[in-house]
Amino acid sequence: MLIEEERKLEKPLPASVRFVLGRGKYVDDIFFDNMLYLKIVRSPYARAKILKVNGEITGRELSASMTSVGEGATERKTRVNYPVLATDYVSYVGQPVAAVIAEDIYEAEDKAEEVEIEYEPLKPVVDPYKAIDSEPIHPNTNSNVFVDTKLGKDFDESADVVLEERLGCERIIPNPLEPRGIVAHYDGTRLTIYGSTQSVYSWKEGICSSLKLSPEQVRVIQMDTGGAFGSKGGIYPEYIVAAYASIKTKRPVKWIETRLEHLQATAHGRGAYADMKIYARRDGRIVGLKADILVDSGAYPVGVAPWAPSWIGYQITGPYAIEKVYVRARAVYTNKVPLGPYRGAGRPEAAFFVERMIDMLSDKLGKDALEIRKINTHEGKWKSPLGLEVNDARSFLARAARQLRYSSLKRKRGFGLSFFVLIPNLEPGESARVKIQDGIVRVWLGGSSHGQGHDEFARRIVSEELDVPMEKIYFENSDTEKINRGVGSWGSRSAVLAGAAIVEACRKIREKARAKLGPRFKAEDLLSFEFDESVFFKPEGQLNSLGVNVVLATKDKLGFGRISKIISYYDAGNLLNRNMAVSQVIGGAMQGLGQVLSERAAYNEDGQLVIGSISEAGVLKISATPDFEVIFDREKSRMPHGAKGLGESPTIGVPPAAIRALEKLAGKWFTKTPLTEEDILLNGG
Repeated sequence: MLIEEERKLEKPLPASVRFVLGRGKYVDDIFFDNMLYLKIVRSPYARAKILKVNGEITGRELSASMTSVGEGATERKTRVNYPVLATDYVSYVGQPVAAVIAEDIYEAEDKAEEVEIEYEPLKPVVDPYKAIDSEPIHPNTNSNVFVDTKLGKDFDESADVVLEERLGCERIIPNPLEPRGIVAHYDGTRLTIYGSTQSVYSWKEGICSSLKLSPEQVRVIQMDTGGAFGSKGGIYPEYIVAAYASIKTKRPVKWIETRLEHLQATAHGRGAYADMKIYARRDGRIVGLKADILVDSGAYPVGVAPWAPSWIGYQITGPYAIEKVYVRARAVYTNKVPLGPYRGAGRPEAAFFVERMIDMLSDKLGKDALEIRKINTHEGKWKSPLGLEVNDARSFLARAARQLRYSSLKRKRGFGLSFFVLIPNLEPGESARVKIQDGIVRVWLGGSSHGQGHDEFARRIVSEELDVPMEKIYFENSDTEKINRGVGSWGSRSAVLAGAAIVEACRKIREKARAKLGPRFKAEDLLSFEFDESVFFKPEGQLNSLGVNVVLATKDKLGFGRISKIISYYDAGNLLNRNMAVSQVIGGAMQGLGQVLSERAAYNEDGQLVIGSISEAGVLKISATPDFEVIFDREKSRMPHGAKGLGESPTIGVPPAAIRALEKLAGKWFTKTPLTEEDILLNGG
């Protein structure tokens, strides 16, 4: 039975219930009678010349290149080509060099060991600052610096206080519960892709581009997706190889990533550094800010790497009204897996940099954490010199202080505060489709749900707009054949944009229903006819929102600092589902805490990843979970349903507040994430 036919027989249970009952359908749950299994042979070296490759599928046969698609995709042209399978050089540990296919995964493992590859190891470039002046890692290039952009106008400023610091956010491995995976099925005329993805449209675009296929030849269907955090929005070499192998053999081909492959070859996040300099008056008012941002992009210019430096620079002022801003934004090649988006994608880095400087200024002048922030906000709307729009930050901060009980909590020794702006990714819009047929309403979104519970808000909106019972509404996973245009789920955009698209689609159906059934039609009348509306919703302007975090730290039994409580006050607009919103905040807060305490993609000087498991990657244990308190400021947005972005807020706000709480407890100054055990070992511990 076809997968989509199986889904039609399912009752429209909420995803949370369906998964608990074991009725999820993930990509590794797909089995075809004649399916082949793909195994990738990867480079053991961070940098080497390939002398010989003898294997079943190599880059000599599959001469294709990767395309930048998904979140942060850019059409920026560089002289560096990212081959699907390396042919002349390898540039990071885990880079695909060859592939084999077999009747089962065990045979594929055996065949992979028989592939012969000879390398001539070369000296890798690992440190992003050393990369600036090191020998270029790619032939026919003059430098490892491939992005060097200026934002704003340079200035000279004579100020009472001038503070400088180098700050950094080390690389993080996304580590969703479900690793990456794909099944490619070519029937002789058409290639159907089943994937664990954030965007079926990015996958389709990337596969068509790399294999020179027309859009009509490719269909992409999203399976249930067990987390992503940014790592499944774009495409990877393995997807192109699987598609090619299926076309070559005219048989279905499955590839499922192992956890070790995920650590080595799935795009890492963060990896950004900044030399920050602020100019301030004695009263605490910042009159100028300069930043020199450096992004460790890894080996190739895909993912967010070409875009990240300027994106971080654009929002470097945070919610503060700073009138003079100048940013130098650079990206460098290093011999690491290419950089990709990780929950927040540039927003947490920018917030960390500016909030650290605000805390430094607070210490220098002996001013209260809230007061120093209030002094630097604007009453009413503000637009930064770089174009970032911020709503009434001063009023929001005052409301947050009251709701967070700032006056009493600030007396605690381990107290941290952060203030930030969330910029949802609104471009270029998003799609939704609502179809009524055979007494059932089906809903598709352009952005793929990967654990956020999109079905909860989508079904609720349809129920409220059309007055149809929830049990009559089916939420479907994304499918390029069901909606021909869409974008993807990332950047705190889904509830805002896809939700608005659902509203408009439902209202179009209502208009047609009135014309056909009269102005007072009932739900049973509506369900007895067929309606089908697709909408691509494109908003105008910015829709940024604000947030404040308070984090409390205490000393544990072993003498180490630990986070005991995280309190969030976020501007979330009209909440489409409060329980899901609170869950989003708690999950994101744990990821932000992981960035501060332990998560790091650590490499040695040979470019070897020195971690081999999810626990070694620093993913937090349940014992690290603090208490949570989540408060929402619910001023509706201008969207038809009043929603605002939320999903990335905790990964933006928690790290700077948490690191401040720990440093106040330890009596130290911290400049980068993650901290070490030595950092948080308290005196007398």
